[in-house]
Amino acid sequence: MSEKRAPLGIGVVGCGYWGPNLIRNFHQLRGSRVVQLADLDEKRLNHMEELYPEVQTTTDYEQLVQNDEIDAVVVATPVDRHAEVGLAALQAGKHVLVEKPMTRTSEEARRLIDEAKKRDRVLMVGHVFEFTESVRKCKSILDDGTLGDLYYINSQRLNLGLFRNDVNVIWDLAPHDFSILLNLLGGKRPRGVRAIGASHINPQVEDVATMTLDFDGGLVAFVQVSWLDPKKVRQTVLVGSKKMLIYNDIEPTEKLWLYDRSVEGPAEYETYAQFPYTYRYGDITVPRIGGAEPLRTEAQHFLDCINSGKTPLTDGHSGLRVVEVLESTDRSLSEGGARIELPA
Repeated sequence: MSEKRAPLGIGVVGCGYWGPNLIRNFHQLRGSRVVQLADLDEKRLNHMEELYPEVQTTTDYEQLVQNDEIDAVVVATPVDRHAEVGLAALQAGKHVLVEKPMTRTSEEARRLIDEAKKRDRVLMVGHVFEFTESVRKCKSILDDGTLGDLYYINSQRLNLGLFRNDVNVIWDLAPHDFSILLNLLGGKRPRGVRAIGASHINPQVEDVATMTLDFDGGLVAFVQVSWLDPKKVRQTVLVGSKKMLIYNDIEPTEKLWLYDRSVEGPAEYETYAQFPYTYRYGDITVPRIGGAEPLRTEAQHFLDCINSGKTPLTDGHSGLRVVEVLESTDRSLSEGGARIELPA
């Protein structure tokens, strides 16, 4: 008979917009016990105490990371505090789950990676969309060659608000799209990035932006993000040589649509005037997708990695790749949309 494992003690730093969702999931999972919460806003802490009266609270995150009852720390603060809090937790011997984007700079991301390796701790980044059944199915369809050679990807993440002052719309929304793209492409890095954006409401913060990522083999990806769109859009289109796939996250059930459509030219031709195109219009299929809550799956994966010692799907290196793309968009914006090459 196997020995029953005690629940892992969890501390959560940041009880604002996303923190409560993480708290709820870790509270409900059998393999974890939420021990303590930290936030600078005492009103938020009072609200958490009403929901979870057995959980300790503090306005000092350093007190939380030094708590001997805590095995792992979840960092859900604004991104400017991710590196500071994450590093303190790792140095205290805790495993760390840090929300997206991992850090504000690639240098900070590498420091967290190095510290986690040095301490033999699990470091995971909250790229929650990689834990959705929809994205996993998209990757399966890509990996099995159903789409043929991938030509391009077009991703849109648009809505009206929520406006932020600490980061621009790219740092707020695009980490989701970048993590999805890099996951679908097996971690393949883009060769270069171009970004253009505009500030309409706050002159210091871009609220709309479009980015182009080019990869080896001629593959190109377009990413559009906006806080100023009248309609909420969460859609990714993948166009291949054999078939095309649409992932629409707004749809409640039928999130994936696989189009048996393509266009072909002749293998040989003498003049452009003789260049004929062949269009194929086949069936449209809707793959079945499970309904598990992605955040619950992510939280359970974090616990499993701690207990087993395996590397998380969204480990520190995954977070670093996204931060490197984000940094490149900042440089491109400042240089008027110039193409910025990424590290090899």
